Amino acid sequence: MGFTSTIGRPGEGPGLGHGRGIRVMVVDDSLIVRSAFSRLIEQEEALVLSAAVSTAEDALQLLASEKVDVILLDLEMPGMGGLGALPKMIERASEAKILVVSSFTADGAEATVEALALGAADTLQKPASGGFDQPYREKLVAKIRALGRKPLRREAKAATTPETPPPVLRQASRHRAQIVAIGASTGGIHALGQLFSTLPRGLGVPILVTQHLPVSFIDAFRQQLAEFSGLDAIRAEDGQRLEPDRIYVAPGDAHLVVAERPSGHVIKLDRRPAPSGCMPSVDPMFASLAMTHGPAALGVVLTGMGRDGTDGAIELADAGGTLLVQNEASSAVWGMPGSIARAGLASAILHPFDLAARVAAATAGRGA
Repeated sequence: MGFTSTIGRPGEGPGLGHGRGIRVMVVDDSLIVRSAFSRLIEQEEALVLSAAVSTAEDALQLLASEKVDVILLDLEMPGMGGLGALPKMIERASEAKILVVSSFTADGAEATVEALALGAADTLQKPASGGFDQPYREKLVAKIRALGRKPLRREAKAATTPETPPPVLRQASRHRAQIVAIGASTGGIHALGQLFSTLPRGLGVPILVTQHLPVSFIDAFRQQLAEFSGLDAIRAEDGQRLEPDRIYVAPGDAHLVVAERPSGHVIKLDRRPAPSGCMPSVDPMFASLAMTHGPAALGVVLTGMGRDGTDGAIELADAGGTLLVQNEASSAVWGMPGSIARAGLASAILHPFDLAARVAAATAGRGA
């Protein structure tokens, strides 16, 4: 076939030794991009360049025999293309995390969101001419390191190992949940698909979703949520009255919060900076529910980098609300859910498939 490929041996690269390191495959039809990413990976401690190939077909052939932890994937390539190959890549390298690095991440939001829904863990815009500067390099390396820390197990498995004692679980509220608020980041779109595809229809409560995404992605994301859930999923707007069995999506440039009015609960959009630095942030959403719903609020935190949601979860827990989080085994990055679990705020730590059953029970008044 004649690969345009660079393949590293296990343990190559500075400071690795003993075959250890995060193994990265670059899949991009641009020689300039492949070369730039390859050089960066080879220069970084504890990163190993597994391969750099120009087509998805070449990548799939190598994945049949080559162990890879992180795949940097372009979507727009000759032949099968990145989007078409993505499900097969997941099948052949089930423990690998896929980072979509493509110009489509700016202009082709629909394709990128589809890739994330199919199981890609995260996305980063391909640098423009002259844009491969130090801040971009640092951001790319940070994403690779975060994604490569632990293999992803997509099936439902326990959150802990014998060497890792389970976090202490908090008693769930005895009140029926009257609202569900979900926060997610890296890997979250795929996890949301697992959750909503399993969740029964007609819970009878409003559902809020804060997913870390830029504004340009929100409409495509909203459409994906509608397909996952079978519910009406709308971009949240200031002053909207909350209605049951409708999904309200944080708009990307504002935090989604809830306020109480004489006529009922309404959406408020808050654009003040959050302590986490995220926009939108899960913290203000949870904090607002602590004031408006207290023990009748159910918060769910799925896979994501960082600790956004923890401060708001503290306020929600103090008000008597319930927190459920995704387990480590199924998370692309166990940052956000792990932070809440380690703080002793979670009442359950489960795969999204199993979280769906807990959400259904809580909204039916059977406890989470």
